[in-house]
Amino acid sequence: MAKFTYRMQNILDIKIKMENQAKIAYGIASRHLAEEQEKLQQILMRRAGYERRARELVCGTLNVTEIRECRRAIDVMKSQQRTQMMNVHAAEKTLEMARQELNQVMVERKTHEKLRERAFEEFKQEIAQAEGKEIDELVSYNYHES
Repeated sequence: MAKFTYRMQNILDIKIKMENQAKIAYGIASRHLAEEQEKLQQILMRRAGYERRARELVCGTLNVTEIRECRRAIDVMKSQQRTQMMNVHAAEKTLEMARQELNQVMVERKTHEKLRERAFEEFKQEIAQAEGKEIDELVSYNYHES
């Protein structure tokens, strides 16, 4: 029995490895985005705490130094929030690029797999034709013998 060998199997193997690497890169980018969003959420919570504290300081006995300190902390949190939002947007862009790369690599792998399937179907047809030819020769030989 003949054995099927796909002549571009090494290319298909490379495409599979590239897809696995792209999946890993996408996972890393996704995790990075989640971390950046978590940092932003923490900054927003800290800022809300400082704003709540500032309202409490203004309502009670006025302590000017504490109020100024709280206002400075709020300004620092606003600055950190802007910076972190830029980091989140950069992580989103990185994730989108990783997703596009993964899609492209998956399409290439699927294309090579389809080519392999077609080559295998052709191989099966050739084997079937060869077997049919052998059977025909065997039958014709037996017919002429009798």
